[in-house]
Amino acid sequence: MRVQIIQVLACGLLALFPLSSSAQFSNIFGTDKTVSEQRQEILKKSDDTLKALYQVQPKAKELIDRSVGYATFSNFGMKILIAGGGTGSGVVIAKDGAKPIYMNMAEVQAGLGLGIKSFQNIFVFQTKDALNDFVNSGWTFGGQVTAAAKYEKSGDAYQDATVVAPGVLMYQLTDSGLAAEITGKGTKYYKNTDLNK
Repeated sequence: MRVQIIQVLACGLLALFPLSSSAQFSNIFGTDKTVSEQRQEILKKSDDTLKALYQVQPKAKELIDRSVGYATFSNFGMKILIAGGGTGSGVVIAKDGAKPIYMNMAEVQAGLGLGIKSFQNIFVFQTKDALNDFVNSGWTFGGQVTAAAKYEKSGDAYQDATVVAPGVLMYQLTDSGLAAEITGKGTKYYKNTDLNK
C-alpha cells in the first residue's frame, strides 16, 4: 500500500512538474534576460563546468577531445518528505561545427528524504547516432549506475566516467567534487524551444 501511495504521488508530481518548470524554472539563469543573454550564460556555465571537470579528472579532457560531441547541464533539485524533483538547463556541443543545441532537464524522485542539491552533469558522446538520439528523442535517464568506462579505440580506462547508454558516457560533479556514484533516476532531457529559435 505504501509503495502504491508513493507511486501515485510521484506520478502526480511528474504530471505537474513540466508546468512549474516551464513557468518558473525553465531556465536556471533567470527569465528576465534576453534569449541571447540566456544562451551566453549557458555557454559560460558550460565552459566553467568543463574546467571544473578537468581539474578533478584530467583524463576527461582527452575523452572529450576524442568524442563527436558533449553536453553539460547545471541542475538544481529539491526533495521534501516522499517526493522531489529538479530542473536545469544545458547545451549540447557537436564537434562537426553545428550550432549549439540548448536543452532543459526535469527530474522526479520518490522516496523519503529532505534536502536541496545542485550538481553538473557532463555527457560525452562517442557516436553521432548517440548524440542525435539524445537531442532528438527527449532522452530519459532511467537509472542509478556505477561503472568505469573504457574508451573503445585505445582500451584506456577513464576513471569516474560512467556508461549510461550505448555510446554515451557521463560525469557528475557535485559541490564536493566528482561524484563516485552517478544518480539521475527519472531524469528527462529535452530541447528548449525558446533558445533554439
